[in-house]
Formats: sequence, structure tokens, C-alpha cells
Amino acid sequence: QVQLVESGGGLVQAGGSLRLSCVASRRAFQEHAVGWFRQAPGQEREFVSAISRNGRETLYADSVSGRFIISRDKDKNSVYLQMNRLKPEDTAIYYCASRRTILTASPNTQAKSYDNWGQGTQVTVSS
Repeated sequence: QVQLVESGGGLVQAGGSLRLSCVASRRAFQEHAVGWFRQAPGQEREFVSAISRNGRETLYADSVSGRFIISRDKDKNSVYLQMNRLKPEDTAIYYCASRRTILTASPNTQAKSYDNWGQGTQVTVSS
């Protein structure tokens, strides 16, 4: 089991930026694909972005494509989500999730396929 801790959330004005971090407790995280999901009040949890185990493949939801960038730093056991040009509709709790995969596996958009989840970090974008 890998423990995940998110940080970097906060309150920002529309058009601003935030950088979320997801730090894992074990180096086994290097064998995991990682996804970011978000959940706004009264809504279903939705996919935001994902990165493959080797970092070569990334996926983005249409709603964030071109504004958000996912990356990972294996030496720091971390995955980041750079969020630019934030909009009020980006307001949600953001969760980091991971799953162990083979080296060449593509990232996955399905929340149910991820085994490890962080506690979430709140992002609030004011208009």
C-alpha cells in the first residue's frame, strides 16, 4: 500500500494559477501510474489528468486540456498538477490516486481502476 498526500490547494482568483503536489510514502510509487480527480459539491468525482508510470504518456479531461499540466519527479516520489488560467468551475476537492502498472501501460481515466487515494486538497477559484 502506498500512502498519498496532496498539497498546494487554496483560494485563487479566476485566471490565476496553482500547483498541486502529490507525495507518496514509498519508492514503489515509481511503479505506479497516477491520476488526478476532482469532486465539486453535489457532483460526481471526475477525471482531470493522468500520467503513465514512465511519465511518457499523459491524459487530460477536455475541460482542462491546454490549461493544466501533469508531471512527475521520480527522485522525489511526487506527481504535480500545474493549473493555469483557473476558472470558477475548477473549484473542487482534488484527489491524487495511483495504481501499480507494467512499464508500458497507458494512463487510465477510470477512478475505479486506482487503488491508492489521497485525502484531497481544496481548490477554490473566485470570480
